[in-house]
Amino acid sequence: MSRIKKIGVLTSGGDAPGMNAAIRAVVRTAIFNNLEVVGVKQGYQGLIKGDFETMKSYDVSNILQKGGTILCSARSEEFRSVEGRKKAHEQMLAAKLDALVVIGGDGTFSGARIFTQEFDIPVVGIPGTIDNDLYGTDYTIGFDTALNTVIEAVDKIRDTASAHNRLFFIEVMGRDAGFLALRSGIATGAEAILIPERQTHLKDLEKYLAKGYKGHKNSGIVIVAEGDKSGGAYTIAREIEKKHPEYDIRVSVLGHMQRGGSPSAFDRVTASTLGVAAVDALLDDQKSIMVGMVNGEVSHVSFNKTIKNKKVVKDSLLTINDILSI
Repeated sequence: MSRIKKIGVLTSGGDAPGMNAAIRAVVRTAIFNNLEVVGVKQGYQGLIKGDFETMKSYDVSNILQKGGTILCSARSEEFRSVEGRKKAHEQMLAAKLDALVVIGGDGTFSGARIFTQEFDIPVVGIPGTIDNDLYGTDYTIGFDTALNTVIEAVDKIRDTASAHNRLFFIEVMGRDAGFLALRSGIATGAEAILIPERQTHLKDLEKYLAKGYKGHKNSGIVIVAEGDKSGGAYTIAREIEKKHPEYDIRVSVLGHMQRGGSPSAFDRVTASTLGVAAVDALLDDQKSIMVGMVNGEVSHVSFNKTIKNKKVVKDSLLTINDILSI
């Protein structure tokens, strides 16, 4: 029998559509298994301050379809210190919390890994980030919704690009990873996709644009991940404009709109599945792991693995875009 009787759940780092669905699943699965469950407000900072709220089934009613996170999120510098984590542990002891479910990305899991090592607290992570960059899971909660948000925005920009014969550089989120840029670029028929994982050579981009956009197309879309090594959409657009003033260039940065909105059906189902799996893992005496989805099935990956290993972008997808954008 598991010794766990009371668990806490928190969201940390950048918000992602579907986090509320995950919270709902954690709360109701805990209650189903006769556990007490506490919501921790403001991520690890709330853990340090003891900002806890006992949650019942009705507290998570009507949140499945909502974006953001009802528990709110924050980045905590204090939790990076030994003293801060000690305070968090003391708050957990005072509230009689036996375990934690944390929903977030690699920064969230890095903090959880250190915390569980120092205080032997069972912690299970649920991958929630629109970047889809966590090793050990095919999809992270929020990625599918963000992808559809980008596609809808780019489709609308394509309309005005075509109307005015313009070349648009559209910047999407992805400071360290190009998964969002890559898939949205293919889905919107972008002329080029620039991502952090591949060095961008402006001369190659110029040749590519000359072959396609300048050669026979009346409009163009270039998708740029914000972390692209050439400096982002504005920097690249300025360089192209200097050398080719004949191009009518515009830049659009989609920004934080990509984080918001009602989660897609895929994200709702994924979040619900992983929320149930996280509580089941704790009851099975698992700790210091992330629950993910691989080939449609729940997987368990140690925090060590998911933090230390880098999820690889498939070059085949870039090749597909190169072929289809001629």
